[in-house]
Amino acid sequence: MASEKNEIFVERREQGDYAVRRPGSERASDVCPTQEAAIKRAGEIAPGAAIHVERVRNTDAGKPDKWRNP
Repeated sequence: MASEKNEIFVERREQGDYAVRRPGSERASDVCPTQEAAIKRAGEIAPGAAIHVERVRNTDAGKPDKWRNP
C-alpha cells in the first residue's frame, strides 16, 4: 500500500454525496454530488496518489465495507 501522503479516499456520506479525504483528516478536502465527480476531483487534488474508493453496493468482488480502485 502507498504511503499516507500518496493516498486519498472517496467516501460516501450520509447525505448521499461523496467526500474526498486524505488519511487521518477530520474534514473533507472537497465534497462532490457523484462518485465519478469525486474520483476526478481526488485526482486533481492529489495527482499520482493512490485513490481508494468506498464500495457502496454488493458485487461479486466485494461488499460495501471494502475499498476498491477507481
